[in-house]
Amino acid sequence: MLVKFLKDVVIVIVGKPAEPIVDLLYSKKHVNEFIIAKKLDITINQTRNILYKLSDHGLVSSIRKKDKKKGWYTYFWKIEVIKALEFLKDVRLKQLTRINNQIKNRETKQFYVCERCNIEVSEETALLYDFTCNECGEIFTIKDNSKLLRELKKNSNKIKEELKLIEEELEKENLKLEKKKEKEIKKEKRDKKRARAKKRAAKKAEKKVEKKKPVKKKKLKKKKIKKILKTVKKAVKKKKKTKKKEKKKSVKKKTKKKTIKKKPIKKKRAKKTTKKKVKKKAIKKKKKK
Repeated sequence: MLVKFLKDVVIVIVGKPAEPIVDLLYSKKHVNEFIIAKKLDITINQTRNILYKLSDHGLVSSIRKKDKKKGWYTYFWKIEVIKALEFLKDVRLKQLTRINNQIKNRETKQFYVCERCNIEVSEETALLYDFTCNECGEIFTIKDNSKLLRELKKNSNKIKEELKLIEEELEKENLKLEKKKEKEIKKEKRDKKRARAKKRAAKKAEKKVEKKKPVKKKKLKKKKIKKILKTVKKAVKKKKKTKKKEKKKSVKKKTKKKTIKKKPIKKKRAKKTTKKKVKKKAIKKKKKK
């Protein structure tokens, strides 16, 4: 039934020749306009005219993609089912109101007919022409509206039934849409949860790494300290050795200097001091005497 309703929409807007386009456009994915033209056996301009007429009423959606080889854009089309059904519903409601108005007129008012010319006239116009035909001059006869009323009522009942079916299809499509939206929302929630879980896992991993890092540093420090201690010990040993050598050299130099400088000086000083002392002692003795 749905495809039939969609075809009715296309017939209302474009005409009966464009009816087969519904079979191509009614799909889950968007269809290439060149494929549509090929399958319908019409030119690309004719297909585009049909599609543009439908898009003016918002019954068709399109996607544009660039051809990498040729460089131009190709359009992909798809029929909007809910919008098409709503459009058909509006059309049928207008038809129903028109038929209901006709039924009211036929039930309340009288109509006259010229049997020769087959012209139908309202009561007001019949009064104006004194119930005679303006063209042939025959007298108007009252028209029996019973047949016409039956047809009008049949049509109104048909449209009412069609409207019920359209509403049912709309409900189905809306339910499908709601389910789709729910799925998308659930998908988004799952993606968000996964993203959060990944972030938490990454943070935990970072924390573990941060905890492990100081331990590694300590180990590295101990190793470094051991190396430094070894190098320091070696340096100290070298310094001690060098100091000992320097001390030995300095002691030898001092001993040499002492032997060279002190011996002659001591002798000279001793001699000088002894002579002076002897003289002083001799002078003192003389004075005492």
